[in-house]
Amino acid sequence: MTVAVAGFDWNDGNRDKCVKHGVTVEEIESAFRGGTLRLFPDPAHSATETRYLGIGLGASGRYVLVAFTYREIEKQRFIRPISARFMHAKEIKHYEAQSQDPSETASTQD
Repeated sequence: MTVAVAGFDWNDGNRDKCVKHGVTVEEIESAFRGGTLRLFPDPAHSATETRYLGIGLGASGRYVLVAFTYREIEKQRFIRPISARFMHAKEIKHYEAQSQDPSETASTQD
């Protein structure tokens, strides 16, 4: 299932948290736009809002793990990244071994 979104919801808080882990805004957005992003529910962190984990290739060719939620703004859906980091080699190996057809992807309307 593809979830269409209008774009990204960035502010100083979530931008700074992602950049603190060495992942740029551009790298995160490219992971969503690249068509490789796989989504997984994140029930452990969904007490106040539904959160997801996304794994995909960024523009640099490195795997990025993004924790995010969706936000409705003026009747449009936006991706709001919460945190992001590059994946470690062991995580990538496990992810690639387990990868199958994605059950849900997110795409932006550019």
